[in-house]
Amino acid sequence: MKKSIIKSILVVLTLTTYCGCSDVLDITPDGRMTLDDVFSNNDYTESYLNSVYEYVRKYGHGYHYYTFLSSYTDDATDSQAPQDTWLQLHQWNQGNYSASNLPFMEGNQTLRYNDRDFWGTAYAGIRKANVFLERVNEENIPVATRRGQYLAEAKVLRAHYYFDLIKNYGGVPLIDRDITIETDFTHLTRASFDEIVQFIVKDCNDAINEPNLPFRTTTSPEQGRMTKAVAHFIKASALLFNASPLWNPTNDKAKWQAAATAAREAVIALEANGYMLYPRYEEYFITRPDKSENPNDKETILEAIDSWGYGSQTYRRFGVITYLMHMIPSFPSEKSGICPSQELIDSYEMKDGSIPIMGYNDADHLQPIINTASGYDDQNPYIDRDPRFYASIWYNGAYFGKKDGEDIYIESFVGGIHGISGIKQRSPTGYYTRKYIDPSQRSAGASTTLWRIYRMGELYLTLAEAENEANGPTDVAYNAANKVRTRAGMPDLPTGLSKDEFRERIRRERRVEMAFEENRFYDIRRWKIMPENSRLKTGMRWVKNDDDSLANTRIVSVRCEPTADEKYYLLPIALSETIRMPLVTQNPGW
Repeated sequence: MKKSIIKSILVVLTLTTYCGCSDVLDITPDGRMTLDDVFSNNDYTESYLNSVYEYVRKYGHGYHYYTFLSSYTDDATDSQAPQDTWLQLHQWNQGNYSASNLPFMEGNQTLRYNDRDFWGTAYAGIRKANVFLERVNEENIPVATRRGQYLAEAKVLRAHYYFDLIKNYGGVPLIDRDITIETDFTHLTRASFDEIVQFIVKDCNDAINEPNLPFRTTTSPEQGRMTKAVAHFIKASALLFNASPLWNPTNDKAKWQAAATAAREAVIALEANGYMLYPRYEEYFITRPDKSENPNDKETILEAIDSWGYGSQTYRRFGVITYLMHMIPSFPSEKSGICPSQELIDSYEMKDGSIPIMGYNDADHLQPIINTASGYDDQNPYIDRDPRFYASIWYNGAYFGKKDGEDIYIESFVGGIHGISGIKQRSPTGYYTRKYIDPSQRSAGASTTLWRIYRMGELYLTLAEAENEANGPTDVAYNAANKVRTRAGMPDLPTGLSKDEFRERIRRERRVEMAFEENRFYDIRRWKIMPENSRLKTGMRWVKNDDDSLANTRIVSVRCEPTADEKYYLLPIALSETIRMPLVTQNPGW
């Protein structure tokens, strides 16, 4: 299939972004194309499917102002907050959003290209997928094998968009038909979360059962295409969310069993088709998924598209912005960007698998409950930790690499080159992000790394969690979790854990394995632990003594009590949408 999108089609056929707003494509002939024109031509029909991919969000640091979604959790903050009060994150921390002033919209609630209009972006993709699914036939796609593949891709895309919607809004209007010429949406209501999940499962099953949909893409032009592997991942993930406490208040075991079965089937199918963990955790996040029959990267299930920016805005590509907005102060970046919290650092185990910090004795997290049996020393906290800690975090004393022939060590102590500070070029927590940063990169354009949307590491942990909740800590649950730990260089989980103990270990595992990958934002919501983990973020302040020794003190770096409100379990639906669709009720608290 042609990868490029025919621009003339996009100009005519790009629909308004919101579910409830539709323009009739009754165009007077003037050289432009109608949908009938498009779907009477094989090449144009194929290109229309390409345009359905346009609405796959870019993720990564795509949140104003080039902020990671992890900065909206207890895992990290952004160095611009609270210095720049206009920053979206600062406004979020202050609780300054509503249904008429939407979060993640950068103050502009009409333009989809800002890539943060979760509702409008997803529904635009769903709308186009519905058009494609209704109009494709033997005439416009005469080759049956190709037609089967394209229809399956459209269904996986639709499932992806609905999954993105329900993670953020809960149950939403379920639209499974072409509504291009409809103008009255007063009859639309919200389907339940479970109803949307079952719809997602059906679309994914249809795609999985399509013999012409591949398990893996193998050439660069196919980057970001939907596959059977993606369908398996979305199905298992949607069922996991459906079984989680936020959407399963009665703890219905049948929901957990459905999630466990889907995850197990997904792992078996993907492993049988060559998927496996990348051998080196640290390297994985500064590389690019390669495309071949036998790629080096067999872990990535779905990657973001290559051209992160829009049009000629190549400066917005993931690797470029990471260098310009999330680099240590030794380089001329605009800000140090995403800065890990002490809460995240405390989540990493010791290298022998023991847990160093068991919790906190105070509300401000300044008095850690130290597991003395672990060997952890709060004045020497970076010794003998999980290898993923060193692969993900720049901490005081960490070796960065060379610049201009000189070794660079992180000096985040007060007065150091990278000293803790309240300006945006310095970390407010005393930590910088190592993950996604290539120490050998010396220019913004040198990185070609891509954001991974879905990967095998997450799928294994989905299986471990769902299996434990459905059947207890079985060998299946242990084996899935231990595969992830083995790749990281960590020992297996202790045997004999209870169901509750295993649950806590898997939650910790998800946090450190997928640090900064957006999962934490949704995990603390579906587990219903968001309020108690959203009040503040702490850091470590190091001071050099007169004898050049160092001493540290835990500090509160960010206070964000307004976000510790249960209404933040879901995002608000735009007021303009609930006016247009009066039967669509607003999310609680908004």
